[in-house]
Amino acid sequence: MTHDTLAPSERHDLGTHGRELILDARNVAVDFKVEGGTVHAVRDVSFQLHKGETIALVGESGSGKSVTARTVMRLLTKRATILPGTKITLKGQDIVAMSDREMRKLRGNDVAMIFQEPMSSLNPVYTIGQQLCEILHLHNKMSRKEAMDRARELLEEVQIPEPAARLKQYPHQLSGGQRQRVMIAMALANRPEVLIADEPTTALDVTVQAQILHLIKDLKDRYGMAVILITHDLTIVRQFSEYVYVMQNGAVQEHNETEALFANPRHAYTRHLLASEPKGVANPLVGEHDTVLEGRDVRVSFTLKRGGFFKPDYFDLVAVDNLDIKLQRHETLGLVGESGSGKTTFGQALIRLIGNQGGEIFFDGQPIHGFDRKAMRPLRSRMQVVFQDPFASLNPRMSIRQIIEEGLIVNGIGANTKDRVNRVRQALVDAGMPDTILNRFPHEFSGGQRQRIAIARAIALEPEFILLDEPTSALDLSVQAQIIALLRKLQDEKGLSYVFISHDLKVVRALCHRVMVMQFGKIVEEGPVSEVLTNPKTEYTARLVRAAFEIAA
Repeated sequence: MTHDTLAPSERHDLGTHGRELILDARNVAVDFKVEGGTVHAVRDVSFQLHKGETIALVGESGSGKSVTARTVMRLLTKRATILPGTKITLKGQDIVAMSDREMRKLRGNDVAMIFQEPMSSLNPVYTIGQQLCEILHLHNKMSRKEAMDRARELLEEVQIPEPAARLKQYPHQLSGGQRQRVMIAMALANRPEVLIADEPTTALDVTVQAQILHLIKDLKDRYGMAVILITHDLTIVRQFSEYVYVMQNGAVQEHNETEALFANPRHAYTRHLLASEPKGVANPLVGEHDTVLEGRDVRVSFTLKRGGFFKPDYFDLVAVDNLDIKLQRHETLGLVGESGSGKTTFGQALIRLIGNQGGEIFFDGQPIHGFDRKAMRPLRSRMQVVFQDPFASLNPRMSIRQIIEEGLIVNGIGANTKDRVNRVRQALVDAGMPDTILNRFPHEFSGGQRQRIAIARAIALEPEFILLDEPTSALDLSVQAQIIALLRKLQDEKGLSYVFISHDLKVVRALCHRVMVMQFGKIVEEGPVSEVLTNPKTEYTARLVRAAFEIAA
């Protein structure tokens, strides 16, 4: 079957439902200059968007979907070239031919974009109110008071609690979900006709994700906006978009109306994407196993300051409230809950990355709750951690070899340099990466590849226990499926035990034997995965399950 039949340059339903065409992109092609050549990031991509509808661009990292969106906004870096033949018309105007000045007027007014990472797109030095007012002043003549009132209305619209108080706060004082709402408020400030949402919910809890998506949908319906949703999560696509474009390697492989595409995916890649939802369950534990990690009455609290500079008032926030945990060898225990439930803090306290204020912790029968950093050092190679953001946890100045070898050198593993390099190569192969990348650097890899490198770094030390802190949350579904399969395989081959921290219950179902559900520093429910996820005892767990498997509000 040729490429043309599955992805013609015009939509299958173009002009059939009487909606006005607002955005028409034809033959979009973008090249990037890189060391030693050119990367064809986007090749011959065409799509159409009607007023008041949502279309989805779906594909894995590196498929070109964000570059396509940034081309529409003309927000590409200097290294990027939009190739001749690219035509993008918004309400009849040719975007590619516009001057920078004309583009600045268009951005925010006619077309706006919400980015994936709200923390890096909000300015940390200004309050939320100042940042919203700046956007309003850019495009409208209004007084400071009018702008502030409008800013408060915008925060009300995106359903942020206590909007007046939030205007005076800084981005770091808001949760991830609230920051994402502020980003949406900023994008909607001037009532754009087209909203581009680039992975707007990747870093959020499932319950918050459902709220944000419903919010975008309600605002779209209320103001008749057209939305381009960029995502790799197919559950979202099915529920929130009317038309889907599937991208791979910078090209559209297939497009169709949503239901038709899900019912009858014709391109092999689309079928692969649909098949890569996390599936399966953990291999059952057989027989008796000894306990590798145990916590009794573990308590962690932080002292926070309320009140002003002159009249400070200190109070204790209990993040982990006298919890017990027991992890057997070969077992995977899931810790789930929304952001702020204390799961990461609990995980880090268990391996002594942060101190605990009470309780006892045992590793392999040995009490470690009194150990300082020096006393913990001999145990470090036996307990490893893989963090959520592989980019932040890999040193950008070190080569892949140095990153993985560092732990071996520090812990005195390996007979000599040659032996260590062989161990590095083996760890990379075990983690599903080629062993020819030793001299490359983290920025040269995609998110999923970086996460594999982080896993390779952890397993190179041949640990018995790994704390996995949201290791798949920033990854594509099919990469997620690969990482889950990899973790399962490593567990079986090397007899590893995992504590798996996540808010993604689909992944938990596929990987964990038991699950503990956390809320406000307490464990509200625990038991075998199959039991807790099919028959939750508390309303909180039931809500998490609904949000994960149905994206219900």
